[in-house]
Amino acid sequence: MECPHLNSSVCLAVDSSQFPNGSPSSWCCSVCRSNKSPWVCLTCLNIHCGRYVNGHAKKHFEDTQSPGGSQRRCEKQEKEKEKEKEKERTQHSVCMDCSSYSTYCYRCDDFVVNDSKLGLVQKVREHLQSLENSAFAVDRQRKRKLLDGSPLNSKLLKESGGASALCATGLRNLGNTCFMNAILQSLSNIQQFCCYFKELPAVELRSGKTAGRRMYHTRSQGDTSVSLVEEFRKTLCSLWQGSQSAFSPESLFYVVWKIMPNFRGYQQQDAHEFMRYLLDHLHLELQGGRNGAARSTLPQEVVKLSTGGKCCINGTSTVVTSIFGGVLQNEVNCLICGTESRKFDPFLDLSLDIPSQFRNKRTKNQESGPICTLRDCLRSFTDLEELDETELYVCHKCKKRQKSTKKFWIQKLPKVLCLHLKRFHWTAYLRNKVDTYVEFPVRGLDMKCHLLEPENSGPESCLYDLAAVVVHHGSGVGSGHYTAYASHEGRWFHFNDSTVTPTDEDTVVKAKAYILFYVERPAKTGSDPKL
Repeated sequence: MECPHLNSSVCLAVDSSQFPNGSPSSWCCSVCRSNKSPWVCLTCLNIHCGRYVNGHAKKHFEDTQSPGGSQRRCEKQEKEKEKEKEKERTQHSVCMDCSSYSTYCYRCDDFVVNDSKLGLVQKVREHLQSLENSAFAVDRQRKRKLLDGSPLNSKLLKESGGASALCATGLRNLGNTCFMNAILQSLSNIQQFCCYFKELPAVELRSGKTAGRRMYHTRSQGDTSVSLVEEFRKTLCSLWQGSQSAFSPESLFYVVWKIMPNFRGYQQQDAHEFMRYLLDHLHLELQGGRNGAARSTLPQEVVKLSTGGKCCINGTSTVVTSIFGGVLQNEVNCLICGTESRKFDPFLDLSLDIPSQFRNKRTKNQESGPICTLRDCLRSFTDLEELDETELYVCHKCKKRQKSTKKFWIQKLPKVLCLHLKRFHWTAYLRNKVDTYVEFPVRGLDMKCHLLEPENSGPESCLYDLAAVVVHHGSGVGSGHYTAYASHEGRWFHFNDSTVTPTDEDTVVKAKAYILFYVERPAKTGSDPKL
């Protein structure tokens, strides 16, 4: 929105001596010393934490306001006094996020898209960016020196090309948003998926006075005021630029709040549920060509689908279904008359049970019985099973519910195979976590034995290599913490909100995976086929 309070709220000069040392995105609140979600008041340049933490930025605004006069006052003098008080009340109302440089006005209770007459907001933004870049360069040198002294990290740096291994950007936790951060970091490392969004043109959501300006997210009402695709695109673009150690995804988070009511508030959420909602809404928005964004200007190799070469947003398919979409065949057989029923179901991910015989085995090194493997979970998913009494199938020939068997086949494999391990189960009135370690391969997951027609698939098209892993730490779905491991250009990283550290395969395979992302191995290019 256009804020009318900027001219009276933004300081005329930025004094660096008033700022703390270090990166603006990690500055500490002057009250509670928290370095989460720092905001700078554009009137006095004091640093306070956002409403997601302890809300001292908002309290700073409230403390500087004086109550308006309610008594009758005499003529001109009183009017002048009132004007002066009103000016004082408008000060300290505008602040800027030290990570994303978004501007917020507490009097308007909304994000701000305009600037003061003298362009002071942009000057503050550029100054913070300059401080961030300087701090990042210093921090990068410091980390390199520290890593050079560690045998493990020296090995990692050598394997990953030196200091370039530190270019990954973390995501700030906005208040129990680790579930979102883990999914975003995983998706940002699915190269084909990420590249599509990063190459999309920026969407201008408004026209008129704000046309041509850099757009910052606003919470004002109206469906045309937000675009999930646009905020998702901006977040992905920020994650691998290497210009800052952590990025604040609050603009994306507010859009999520607006279009996905289930995720409003700051309580812990389920990462898998969020991923499904996110992909579904991205798919729907791309299908509709939301906000009139012209996507057809993209390179054809990015836009076209693997099946039929359709443009991702012009038909029922999008980049979401093109990359994550597969097809299951569900076979149900009546045990009374033998009638077979077949149904084809599209999927974006597969949810796999951890077989009951493995559920008490918590660690890889525990010696009581065999280790549960991802192959065991896949076999359990596709094995023939008899439906219980609550799932009786209505046989079209018998005209009633009969005992039957069910079996899943994979009719079409996706480019990216997303496997969700069902670690949370209802027991009586409690949702308990299955903390069993599940062994999974980093390379060469072979899906051929689960295909409906494996003879029609090439040897490479059924092989998958691991791209990312989401891990849940803790005992319950409504508590605990999410982190992610992801591979970027052959290097493994551990993403723990704003902290990103290089790691190795040996560490990754020990993780108790919750969601696994496998990328289809490219087919080997051979000689030209004979005509």
